[in-house]
Amino acid sequence: MNTFYLRVISSNKIFFDGRAEKIVLPLEDGEKAVLAHHENMVIATSIGEIRITTSKGEQVIGVVGEGFVQIVNNRVVLIVDSAEKPEDIDRVRAKEAKIRAEERLRQKESLKEYKQSEASLARALTRLKVTEKI
Repeated sequence: MNTFYLRVISSNKIFFDGRAEKIVLPLEDGEKAVLAHHENMVIATSIGEIRITTSKGEQVIGVVGEGFVQIVNNRVVLIVDSAEKPEDIDRVRAKEAKIRAEERLRQKESLKEYKQSEASLARALTRLKVTEKI
């Protein structure tokens, strides 16, 4: 199978660094899969789940924050503000964050506070969704 070099970098660690067959990225309007020899481009990514198929056929799943991906010459670099593996997520804490975010969304807030609460809710929901799969 054709592979490409993939590096997923968050603000505090390198989440993945190696050869991959495929990565599925979360976008504002859905998902995008990247395979070997993909067209060169730069894309903004959203909060959501990434799914990586390694060159050995293993699946790596994670939750990422907002960022962008650069695809150039069969090399993919995803830079995000956060990246977590399902086993590193505390479900209780994620449920509490979901409840807090929902409560903040019900309150009358400025547009900036509303967007921050919306992002917190999206992160919490994605964390809960991904940890249910383990």
